[in-house]
Amino acid sequence: MLIPVVSGLSGSRETAQSQVLVGMGLLAGSTVMLLTLLWGSCVILGKCDLEDSTAIDLKDTKGLSLTGTYLSFCLINARSSSFTVIKCIETFCVLMLASRLQLLVQVFQPWIQKRKLAYAKHKHVISGILKHMHGLERLLTDDGEPNTEVIKKLFKTIDLNSDGHLSDSELRALIIGIQFEAIDLDKNEAVEKVMKDFDTSNDSHVDEDEFVKGISKWILDAKRSVVSANNGMKVISDFHHQTKREHDLLGDQSDEAVESVENARWISLKAVLMLLLGAVIAAAFADPLVDAVDNFSSATSIPSFFISFIALPLATNSSEAVSALIFASRKKQRTASLTFSEIYGAVTMNNILCLSVFLGLVYARHLTWDFSAEVLVILIVCIVMGAFASFRTTFPLWTCSVAFALYPFSLALVYVLDYVFGWS
Repeated sequence: MLIPVVSGLSGSRETAQSQVLVGMGLLAGSTVMLLTLLWGSCVILGKCDLEDSTAIDLKDTKGLSLTGTYLSFCLINARSSSFTVIKCIETFCVLMLASRLQLLVQVFQPWIQKRKLAYAKHKHVISGILKHMHGLERLLTDDGEPNTEVIKKLFKTIDLNSDGHLSDSELRALIIGIQFEAIDLDKNEAVEKVMKDFDTSNDSHVDEDEFVKGISKWILDAKRSVVSANNGMKVISDFHHQTKREHDLLGDQSDEAVESVENARWISLKAVLMLLLGAVIAAAFADPLVDAVDNFSSATSIPSFFISFIALPLATNSSEAVSALIFASRKKQRTASLTFSEIYGAVTMNNILCLSVFLGLVYARHLTWDFSAEVLVILIVCIVMGAFASFRTTFPLWTCSVAFALYPFSLALVYVLDYVFGWS
């Protein structure tokens, strides 16, 4: 962001007009590079084998098969991709309103994600209990309806003290006995939610009639949520796989080891100081960098825009690119989600903050608007990649070719619009 600001504020209006072209090339080139070359490279490095519509962490046995290997990330990243498209369009319409909306989404998105994950965990508990009980006795009749007699029999099995009621401790024993290894389960919370589902009389106990109605409701909900035949085992089994997949797609982070941080205040202060130092260095070298691009352009007869569009993004985004590629190469859904969150976050910042500052600079210095082709390229790439990534969470290897193809297309489009049709 500092490069177009410093270069545009220095010198005469004519000098600023020439130098701002470099800044616009950097802005457009960074956005395009992140969503094409880096996005496609991360798909290649992060690919894994696919099982039950989910890529399996650390398992990559099919080499460069275009349709046999996939990259998978959390469901929230698909929505982040949609959010990137929305932000791109909003930027060109109402820049300040878009930035406020982004702030609101960033505030509420963790809360929304937490609620979705809690709901997915509860569904996983339900499916686990149904699968466990169905393994003991057949819960469904031949016509696919809840088997009331079997459910009553199972109630008596769970009712350890045979008092005709299920208590918190008896439900806890049931849940602990099932052993939900796939999720980090809070047993107290799970018991509380199961009790809430069953205890319609609110007396802190579950009698036989409440248990039968509760299990029957769970079974009917499971039948509605899966596309299966009336075969009881298939309904329960499919429902269990579906709920597990929903939980995995939401990206539960509880299984990630959290490293303790010593001297957190000093680390935070150090991070702020490093950011300030980086800003000072960027501001100090922005003007010489633009002059170097102009001199190289004059010596080689290559338009300065294309130098800033191709070369500068590789330099200015190198740290983001390296970290994204490292995360992707770990071949885990969790790290893939971090990778694409970083990419989408950088693109959103370009479209909201950097472009806003750039347009303000053009207005403040009364510069001529010669950048329609560049802005159009940004809009096209963001819409294409955003729409492409918004409706799925797994990407076969061939999808990287779509991203890679957009890069030369962007270069060709700018060249045609600027130098053939004379947009600038």
